[in-house]
Amino acid sequence: MKSLIIALRVFFLFTILTGVFYPLLITSISQVIFPFKANGSLICDNNGVIGSELIGQQFDSLKYFSSRPSKVNYNPMPSGASNYALTNANLILELKERYKSFISLNYLDSAALVPSEMLFSSASGLDPHISPEAAYLQVERICEARKFNADQKIKLKQLINNQTEAPQLLCLGEKRVNVILLNLMVDQIK
Repeated sequence: MKSLIIALRVFFLFTILTGVFYPLLITSISQVIFPFKANGSLICDNNGVIGSELIGQQFDSLKYFSSRPSKVNYNPMPSGASNYALTNANLILELKERYKSFISLNYLDSAALVPSEMLFSSASGLDPHISPEAAYLQVERICEARKFNADQKIKLKQLINNQTEAPQLLCLGEKRVNVILLNLMVDQIK
């Protein structure tokens, strides 16, 4: 009986320490040091929150860069992928449809190389980034939809260059562009 009482005391002590005090301490520190990141890296405008830098969104308008496909329709609650094997007939069919759609939407040659992130959804279905190459392939469509002149087209390409992020720690991952941030900047090209 004495051992049970000691075990329960230790259990409640560590429950309070690790379940209450530690989370409060870490939350307080993050709110002071990194408030933007601690609150979800939310992007706001005059009307309120329009998205997060960390979660991909769907852009249907021809005037905006397309995000990479999402198997969960960009819903962060049941994030995930299809988990199909590369030999799965459903995945092969999806890839062919996405390829044809990307080619026709962006006025590309039928033999054009399409970056893999525009064909495959990410593991979470929420990845907000695409490669700079995928962004450049969409320039013609955006310029036509926005009726951009040659100078504005150059500005759009410079915008992609300016928004391209280097690999993390200069060696992890690849160069990437955050689509929602890029699309917000496209609206500012005059």
